[in-house]
Amino acid sequence: MSETESPNSRLSRLDALPFTREHRKLLVGSGMGWALDAMDVGLISFVLAQLAVTWSLTGTELSWIASSGFIGMAIGASLGGLLADRFGRRQVFAVTLLIFGIATGASALAWSVGVLIALRFLVGLGLGAELPVASTLVSEFAPPRIRGRVIVLLEAFWAVGWTLAAVIGFVVVPASAEGWRWALAIGAVPALYAAFVRFGLPESVRFLESRGRAAEAERTVRRFERSAGVQAPEQPAAIVDVPAQPRLDAGRQVAALWARPHRVQTAALWLVWFCVNFAYYGAFVWLPTILVASGFSLVRSFGYTLIITLAQLPGYLVAAWLVEKWGRNKTLAVFLTGSAVSAVLFGLAGAEWQVIGAGMLLSFFNLGAWGALYAVTPELYPTALRGTGSGWAAGVGRIASILAPLAVPMLTGVGGNVLLFSVFAVFFLVAAGAALTLADKRGKSLDDVVPPELARV
Repeated sequence: MSETESPNSRLSRLDALPFTREHRKLLVGSGMGWALDAMDVGLISFVLAQLAVTWSLTGTELSWIASSGFIGMAIGASLGGLLADRFGRRQVFAVTLLIFGIATGASALAWSVGVLIALRFLVGLGLGAELPVASTLVSEFAPPRIRGRVIVLLEAFWAVGWTLAAVIGFVVVPASAEGWRWALAIGAVPALYAAFVRFGLPESVRFLESRGRAAEAERTVRRFERSAGVQAPEQPAAIVDVPAQPRLDAGRQVAALWARPHRVQTAALWLVWFCVNFAYYGAFVWLPTILVASGFSLVRSFGYTLIITLAQLPGYLVAAWLVEKWGRNKTLAVFLTGSAVSAVLFGLAGAEWQVIGAGMLLSFFNLGAWGALYAVTPELYPTALRGTGSGWAAGVGRIASILAPLAVPMLTGVGGNVLLFSVFAVFFLVAAGAALTLADKRGKSLDDVVPPELARV
């Protein structure tokens, strides 16, 4: 029996634990970073709406401000996943928070469109890397029987951050012509938080195992066992060092995602990420601006956006329950289908109550889908490829988030909100179909060994 199969192995002991105070600390610690990320992304949607008025910017200029951040996210997500598999999840998580926090604060001092675009690119580098790395870290600690629920709850911190952004957008941004600068200055908070993350959270036991760092892995498992009131075995398998898994170079890591064991899953996963990103960022980054263009005042559009945003949290909570009841792929497909229907309703909405109602439905289903997507993504790959697989899926998705803000002015110019949100609905439906082909690993332990044939890719 191998070390990882032994009942006394570190991974078996970790997976057998209940949800402890240490798990909660990891979830909240990672979730706060997630919330601060969401606050930054949410703030830019309110900033765009004010800059359109105060700087008299064109739709194309506004699109590039939004898309520059997503270009950075695409690069950051791809690199962040590779770095997380090579240097560890915790270190990359902390550095990415620091990068995007400092760049967001600097964005508040931007004196031209060009400078703001450049700084938003740097923000995106940090933000794009952080999200898949954080979900990978938490998934590798969560008990298998509730792992999907824990990851959806982690994603639910996005709703907290976006709601905070909506509050800041509603209160701070319209307060003065420079309100957008104060809003972005608040976004520098993550830079201070990064220090806590670096020293307060544990490194993944699975990553430590894959690098042969048995003593560190054993200390971390015992830390979680103490939190659960569980006595560590007198002669744990950890006293014998585990051979390190083969270390792939960057090119082979990415190529391994397309080797035979993962080829179909990678294709389906990338398609889901692309479609969801296109529809989500096309709709929500432009939402305040779309409402202003529809005839609502700046303040009223911000207020409506805040109300619509509040529907995100219940969407996450329902998804968190269903991913362990129905499974990841079915939950994801149902929420994406609901997103498609909601998008059509929003495009057809005319009265204020219709705008708010359809917007809340779109917010509920779309963010619930995000939770299920983040739950399923890390589970599809072994430990040595998990960060890379999650990061590249997110990176491909970010390509869509670059294109979506650029496409919105063109689509609204041709067919208004009806055409725009009908296109979003089609993307949601395509994603729903692809989601049903993803493997459902509900309640199963994560894979930890790279097959020998992948090491030779």
